[in-house]
Order: sequence, then C-alpha cells, then structure tokens
Amino acid sequence: MKKWIVLLSVCTSFLIADEARMIIEKLEENLRGKDVYAKMEIIVKTKRHTRNMRIESWGKGKKKNFTKILSPSRDRGITFLNLDKQMWQYVPKIERIIKIPASMMLQSWMGTDITNDDMVKQSSLVDDYQVSILKKEGPLVTLKLIPKSGAAVVWGKIISKVDTRYFVQVEDHFYDDEGAEVRTMRYSKVKKFGVHYVTTDMRIIPLDPDKKGNETTIRILNATFDQGISEAYFSKSALKRFSR
Repeated sequence: MKKWIVLLSVCTSFLIADEARMIIEKLEENLRGKDVYAKMEIIVKTKRHTRNMRIESWGKGKKKNFTKILSPSRDRGITFLNLDKQMWQYVPKIERIIKIPASMMLQSWMGTDITNDDMVKQSSLVDDYQVSILKKEGPLVTLKLIPKSGAAVVWGKIISKVDTRYFVQVEDHFYDDEGAEVRTMRYSKVKKFGVHYVTTDMRIIPLDPDKKGNETTIRILNATFDQGISEAYFSKSALKRFSR
C-alpha cells in the first residue's frame, strides 16, 4: 500500500511539473511568437522628474532582438542588438559600437527601472528556469521559477502570477541571489494581436530604498506577430545602418 502511495505521489509531482512547464511555454509563445515587431512608449517617474521615450523593437525567437530609440530627440537613433546572449549598443553621437558585458545585464537601461536583460530578453523562462506551481486561484496560477544549474541568468528567483485564460502575466516578483526582493512588475490591459494575447501596460516598481517613489511604465502601442522579420536586423552592421 505504501508503495502505491509513493508511486502516486511521484506521478502527481510529475504531472504538476508538466503543467507548470506548459504554462510557461504558452506564456513565452504568447510573448515571442515566431517573430514580433512592437512600438512602445516608456514613462519614467522619479522624485525629481518624469520623462517619456518611444522605441521600436524587432525580435525573432529567443536569441535575436534589435531595439531602436525613436524619442526623445537627444537619444534618437541609439540602437541595441542582442544576438545569442551577447549585447551591443550603437551611439550615433560618438559613432561607436559598444559591447555590453554580461556583468552589466542587471544595470539600468537608459536610466529607467528596466534592466539590460529585460530589453534584450536574454533569459528564456523555459530554458533557464525550473518551474513549480505554488498556488491556484481559479484561472490565476502562481509559479516559482528557480534558475537551472549553470544558467546564465540575473535573478535568483522569480515568483510569477499568470492568468491561464490568456496565458499572460499578472504580477512578477524578482529576487536576487541572496533571496531579497528587488522589484515588482504589474501587468494590465490585455489585448489580442492576431492569435497572441499581450498585456499592453507593464509597471515596474524598484524596491531599493534609494529608489522609493520611482517607477517605469511600458506601454505597447502596436505589435505585429509572425509576419516575418528580415535577418538584416540581426547583425552588428545593423546597429549603424538602422539607426538613421
């Protein structure tokens, strides 16, 4: 009898693990598709000021992403390339291509509460994290993501609440390697683009006491999935060519 209980327990654990992985796979499929183009507005609030940015982004799969800043005018034409977990930046004013080292993936991107890792989508939740289910509340499922051994990721743990009606994030909590919570991300305004459901408003709140009152909001203004994106965007020469 005890053997059957143990066997049932093991089978149940595998089923739960499979369900958690399925949720993350569907979530990433929604976010990435085969390829995606998006135009976004970024609003940065600090104690001293509020500023707005607009960007364009082209992504293909998990390893290719190209981003261009459209405004403000002083930053227009700055471009970023992520290719197979390596990142470069082109700055038109100095006409230089700069490689961003892996050690800077947690650094602020363009003075926002977004990290370099967020912008280039370096980490894959499916490939880089072990996922388990913590809680179910109707269609809302809370997941715990722990980095796999050897995974080149910046977070020590992520707790993510997912709406399984659309397979979109509702809220994420990010922790460092020592277990301290670093920031919260809250998602709202689900919109359908083709067959993909996307939360078009993302609010990032840093928990560092020195950044109290700061927040960054990303608004997706338009998105197009699975229409085919030229490989021309995903080479170092694209950084200068498409900055114009």
